[in-house]
Amino acid sequence: MTAAQPAQAQKPGAGPPKLEVLGITKLFPGVVANKDIDLALHEGEILALLGENGAGKSTLMNIIYGLYQPTEGQIRVDGSPVEMHSPRDAIDLGIGMVHQHFQLVPVMSVVDNIMLGSESVDRGLLDRQSVSAQIQELSERYNMAVDPNSIIEDLPVGVQQRVEILKALYRNAEILILDEPTSVLTPQEIEGLFEVMELLRSQGKSIIFITHKLKEVLRVADRIAVLRRGEMVGEADPATTSQENLAALMVGRRVTLEMEKEPASAGDVLLQLRDVEAHTDLGEPALRGVSLDVRAGEIVGVAGVQGNGQTELVEVVTGLRPATGGSVLINGVDMTNASPRRITEEGAICHVPEDRHMYGMVDAYSVADNLVLSAYYKKPFSSGLTMNEQAIAQHAEELVARFDVRTPSVRTSGASLSGGNQQKMVVAREFGRPIRLLVAAQPTRGIDVGSIEFIHSQIVAKRDEGIAVLLVSYELDEIMALSDRIAVMFHGRISAVLPRSQATREKIGLLMAGVSVEDEANS
Repeated sequence: MTAAQPAQAQKPGAGPPKLEVLGITKLFPGVVANKDIDLALHEGEILALLGENGAGKSTLMNIIYGLYQPTEGQIRVDGSPVEMHSPRDAIDLGIGMVHQHFQLVPVMSVVDNIMLGSESVDRGLLDRQSVSAQIQELSERYNMAVDPNSIIEDLPVGVQQRVEILKALYRNAEILILDEPTSVLTPQEIEGLFEVMELLRSQGKSIIFITHKLKEVLRVADRIAVLRRGEMVGEADPATTSQENLAALMVGRRVTLEMEKEPASAGDVLLQLRDVEAHTDLGEPALRGVSLDVRAGEIVGVAGVQGNGQTELVEVVTGLRPATGGSVLINGVDMTNASPRRITEEGAICHVPEDRHMYGMVDAYSVADNLVLSAYYKKPFSSGLTMNEQAIAQHAEELVARFDVRTPSVRTSGASLSGGNQQKMVVAREFGRPIRLLVAAQPTRGIDVGSIEFIHSQIVAKRDEGIAVLLVSYELDEIMALSDRIAVMFHGRISAVLPRSQATREKIGLLMAGVSVEDEANS
């Protein structure tokens, strides 16, 4: 095998393991996070690691990266046993990790972020010039165009992720752990990431790819390993398995991937937007004359590439952002620039926000307290300044059971739940009270297939009860699966509204890119 063919001369996954995990067990007080796990990663291989939220994937990766130490078991790199007491040990062994939430300093440049902790110094000064040249060489070698002098906060999310990958490569990583790398990317950025991953593999790098998205696994992985409740339950070959089989292996039961629903029986208009305008936090136009109706008993999905006004649209409807023009009517009542509490109570609206940590929950609060955030000031949960803890706990026990929120206790903090159970907690609070309008933004972002199935079924059930549903998602599959009508946003405007029966992926994709239906017909 020549030096120019490090990974092409043999099938990915052949040869001795680059990384081995042998009998890894990790115990936390009252919890078995990992139990007797064996795993091997070979040179020039993309290994996908699947599992529900709380299955133990992140714990295992944190052990491999030196953030946790195992209770039992051994890790080997290139056949030799190793001990890692910190990420520095992992980095020294050629292991790099790109976290789901990027570890970058927003106000610093690309070059400063990449050499942070591994500074290059020339005559007592930071040698930015030589590091910048190395970054340029790495970005060209792996086809990841990045300007070393750019400030991180000015870069799109997809480019920030490239910086994280380049940071690991700058530290000579031969093994890359990518934790949910596509959860914040557009479809175009996802495909670009896969091309980078395939190029890295062709040059002999080994990659562990953690994701919930089954299509992505089948698209890019050489081998698939599945965790369930902290244990390794099986492996699969992408060439011979299916999404249905993988979902069943993850969850331990058959999962419905295609949402089955009856045709909508749309009634009166409950949400009416007319020529709505709004600005971004920087004062730039975000909404440019948006008009849209949502009727009782229908789901209107809003599709579009992230950053085309969807976030501002949801915030205007729910009272979190002022409209600078136009009107918002809910059930015939003008709610333009009303307070969130008035919109929630008089409009009978519930809101599942796109960022559950920032807008949907208080991490330090218990599950029980999170479940009354929108009603804590009402009877029976309070009387004057006194909280009724018994009523709050009883309410929480009912919702936890009804919405399958898996928690040791309703007094457990919201932050200690897995991502999927945090989302189900938010959904339980919002769906568990009388409503007429449901606004759901990214309701299944970053959660596993079992939780997605549950939340989708709850959204459809609300529609069938006669609730009007405004669904905003960057996942085109989700929009196509749930919507009765699809509105496409581009550059702050609704470019088209199509019945689901007339909406194809190709047509929606063109509209998301700014190509009008008329342009498509003419071409």
